[in-house]
Amino acid sequence: MNRRIKILAVSGGLRPTSTNALLVKEIQKWAPANVAISIYEGLATLPAFDDSTTISESVTEWRRQLSDADGVLICSPEYAFGVPGALKNAIEWTVKSSELVNKPLALITAASSGDKAHAAWLQIFSALSADIPAGGALLIPFIRTKFNEKGEVSDAATKEAILNTLQALIQTIDKKASEEMEQT
Repeated sequence: MNRRIKILAVSGGLRPTSTNALLVKEIQKWAPANVAISIYEGLATLPAFDDSTTISESVTEWRRQLSDADGVLICSPEYAFGVPGALKNAIEWTVKSSELVNKPLALITAASSGDKAHAAWLQIFSALSADIPAGGALLIPFIRTKFNEKGEVSDAATKEAILNTLQALIQTIDKKASEEMEQT
C-alpha cells in the first residue's frame, strides 16, 4: 500500500537516557519514508490503574494515541526478572477499553537478560488479543553492549534484527489495511 503508516513507540524505561528510550529514538530515525513513528512521552503521568469509572486526562490521552496509531512498538527493559511497573500500569489501562485488541504490535525486550520479561509480555499481549506478527517479537540481551558512546546502536546484527522486527510490524499493518479496504 502507498499510505502513511502511524506507529506509536513506547519505551518502558522512564529515564530519557535508558537504553530502551534510546532504542525507540533510534528506531524512529530508521523508519521508512512512509512510516511516522511517534514516541509516547506520558508513561510517568499515568495514575495507578484502579479500574475506576473516573478516567484521568492522561489516561484518555494514552488511549487516544493508541487508537490513532496503526500499530504499536513496545521497547521494554526487564526489572527484577519482570516487566517494568509503569509500562505494565499503562497496559492495564487498556484492558476494558480494548485499544490493543487486534492492534498490530511489535515487542522488543532489551535488557541485561530479558527472557523473563519478554515471556511475560508475550503472555500479557496474548491475553489482550494484540496482533504480534511472526517476526514481531525480539529479545535483545546485553543491550548496553550494543550501543556506542553517542547512544546509537552500533552492533550491525542487532540493528538488522530490529529493522526486521519493524518490517514485520509494517507488513502486518499493511495487510490489515488491505483487508479492511477489501471489506468496504
